[in-house]
Amino acid sequence: MTHEKYVLYLRVSTKRQGASGLGLEAQRALVAPYSERIVAQYQDIESGKRVDRPQLERALAHCKSEGACLLIAKVDRLSRDVEFLFKIRNSGVDILAADAPHMGTLEWGIRAVFAQHEREEISRRTKAALAAAKARGVKLGCPCPERGGKATAKRGAARSEKAIKRAWPVIRALHDNGASLRKIAANLNEDEVPSVTGGKWYASSVRNVLQQRKA
Repeated sequence: MTHEKYVLYLRVSTKRQGASGLGLEAQRALVAPYSERIVAQYQDIESGKRVDRPQLERALAHCKSEGACLLIAKVDRLSRDVEFLFKIRNSGVDILAADAPHMGTLEWGIRAVFAQHEREEISRRTKAALAAAKARGVKLGCPCPERGGKATAKRGAARSEKAIKRAWPVIRALHDNGASLRKIAANLNEDEVPSVTGGKWYASSVRNVLQQRKA
């Protein structure tokens, strides 16, 4: 179905992603074909499991006032909660997911269930991996206070080391359990563990940490 007006809704999980554009760039690329008909844009920085979304509420109200369609990049960018996703779909506002523009109720339901399942699985695997690491005597967490008076390069190196040490128990536990580099990166991003650069984890950055620690 083609609409004359779209209200764009974007969601990222962390403030770092919001500030850096990580996550937003991919969403904007998906909705680019509809850019000329986007009349407003709203953005929340919230976890996919949260249902209190002030900007989403404004976006839905805007759609109702202008008779516009809510435009999202993907269903999981709207939420990872099945009940909440169907509540929005039944709110009286048309919704278009740019990655599946012809999606019907059945596919919406399948994607909603998968989005929640993925969230729950990521959480379960992370908790299990951390518990296994703790049982092996791995010390979780790494308090690394900054040292005043050091050069900028040294402070940057210290921050990188802190990020690696914080992520390492998760990376090692999941890697030992056979998880792929992509899956490990997804777990770290979902749990909002900062990367070495302060942005998003990728398979390549996970591989770099593994190579560094095993060197």
